Amino acid sequence: MTASSMSKGSNLPVDARVVRVELAWAAGSGVPDIDASALLLTEAGQVRDDADFVFYNQPRHASDAVAHLGKRSVAGAAGDTVEVDLGAVEPAVERIVLCASADGGTFGQVPGLALRLLDASTGSELARFDMVAGTETAFIGGELYRRQGKWKFRAVGQGYASGLAGLATDFGITVDDAPRPAAAPAVPPPPSAPPAAPTASAPAASAPAASAPSRPGAPRLTKGEERLPVDMRKRLSLRKEQVAVSLRKHGAADVVARVVLVLDASGSMSFLYSKGVVADVVERMAAVAAQLDDDGEMQAWTFASNPARLPDLRLGELPEWLRLHVRVGEVGLFRRGRKKGLDPSQVDMRDVGIQNEEQKVIAEVRAFVRDNPTSAPTLVLFFSDGGVYRNKEIERELREAVEEPVFWQFVGLGKSNYGVLERFDTLAGRRVDNVGFFAVDDIGTVPDAELYDRLLSEFPQWITAAGRAGIL
Repeated sequence: MTASSMSKGSNLPVDARVVRVELAWAAGSGVPDIDASALLLTEAGQVRDDADFVFYNQPRHASDAVAHLGKRSVAGAAGDTVEVDLGAVEPAVERIVLCASADGGTFGQVPGLALRLLDASTGSELARFDMVAGTETAFIGGELYRRQGKWKFRAVGQGYASGLAGLATDFGITVDDAPRPAAAPAVPPPPSAPPAAPTASAPAASAPAASAPSRPGAPRLTKGEERLPVDMRKRLSLRKEQVAVSLRKHGAADVVARVVLVLDASGSMSFLYSKGVVADVVERMAAVAAQLDDDGEMQAWTFASNPARLPDLRLGELPEWLRLHVRVGEVGLFRRGRKKGLDPSQVDMRDVGIQNEEQKVIAEVRAFVRDNPTSAPTLVLFFSDGGVYRNKEIERELREAVEEPVFWQFVGLGKSNYGVLERFDTLAGRRVDNVGFFAVDDIGTVPDAELYDRLLSEFPQWITAAGRAGIL
């Protein structure tokens, strides 16, 4: 295919399997920052859910068919690129709308604005669409669409003075706290593919609004989130919303924190591991980390007789992390060397043992925080089924930790003896209360909203008290 110069509304067949759609412009003083994005639409002209919006904060679609490759700038020429594997696009997707938003100005302030369609395998230019704009802050440059089993490209050139929020809502995305803006097209949309009006059942998404502020504490899109299986990603999205609601309830909507997970792996926990209870707990806690700390990672420890640090839990690797690292103690009377069959990243659980020595893992987490300082406070989510008997040692560790920027939230997973952890709220002689505790008989039956409310109820109070005491 040879390159074609396109005008508004024109179309051409696309024979390449993988294409790159490059938004290009001339960079310079006073030129707004431009971001490319893509919307995957069904036959109804709507996204299926927020995962069908590919942009800088959600750079890869779960199908791997569409990816945001990022920006480049060379000798005054700037560009932002989206790559589309047309052979991998799901059958339910009929159109891929190629969008752009301007941050800090309008597209009328962007010189040399053009959309280039490239064959990804050769880099050759298949088509070029030079665009003219005025007061618009969002733009649909073009779209890839199916016709009789073949892919075609159309030059659209439709602008939105209401920004990316206005554009997004036309395709079924609800932008948090943004009133529904009316689209102000610079040119009429192609008659064969008008944007469908949103319906009452349109899915919500945390789209970046170029012209409308997002709600404080709204769910954050987190690095790696886009790689999760669709069902897990949907659960995570709903749970992040619940976490955000709980934080707002307690006046902590904008809190940022490092989250550390600690899992009891003593022998009495075996049943909870084998029934998948612990794996479900970890998945639910991943939503807390995703909302409080947007780096997509959470430090984690397991413990019984001895503590062991697990590999960091990266959100995009959650299914594999659960498979490899959510394990209970293993006893070997005649242990020689590392247990056979372990992945190199796995802890040999025979070294962890089967008894309860909470004070050891508390000390190890404290050392980690000291050795890895951060401007944000640390929230430790500590899960245990009880059997606490090292009360003096545990109390000494937690009392000494009062002057450290760490809040310890303990959660009991049964009716066992929790010792000093239950009594810590009543212990005097501390400048601030740095420990929270609650127990549930069956955590799997506790709704997310209730769990997050209980989990996050004391943390914001500690932040306030620690700030006044000069600890934070």
